[in-house]
Amino acid sequence: MKLFEDIVLTDSVEIAVPPEKVFDFLLGIVDDASYRAWHPDDHVAFRWIGGTPWEEGSVAHAEEYLHGRLHKLKFRVDKVVPKREIVYAPPSRILRIFFPENRFEIRPSERGCIFTARGHFRFGRIAKALAKGKLEIGLTSVRKHMKEEGENLKRILEMEATR
Repeated sequence: MKLFEDIVLTDSVEIAVPPEKVFDFLLGIVDDASYRAWHPDDHVAFRWIGGTPWEEGSVAHAEEYLHGRLHKLKFRVDKVVPKREIVYAPPSRILRIFFPENRFEIRPSERGCIFTARGHFRFGRIAKALAKGKLEIGLTSVRKHMKEEGENLKRILEMEATR
């Protein structure tokens, strides 16, 4: 019997800029202002609390609204492949059981690049059964948030490219 169910949410958008522009934008998220510029409706606060920003092992604190509630999140950068990928997850081993990995991937395309955000969630069978309605609301909110981040990133970077 399987104790946990894995759910992976993915959102991709094609952006008409080179991959390094997307990567540089992500690396530029270092404080509240840069974080809010990406998603003004939901992003509230962002700061680095350990290590050098966007280096493997660095830890950040973020605050954002999901499904109408403020969430305070901590994450550790696990992997950085320049111009291609950033992988991050909660610093707590226990939380990693339920939120094993999030990633941003950037792949070249004919028009520029494809930006993909991926969130990996793991739920126990009992918890999933007990919180079914709330779980669907939460996942729907995360999907919407991911899509808006991709659309905002596309708008910001393509607007900059036309200047």
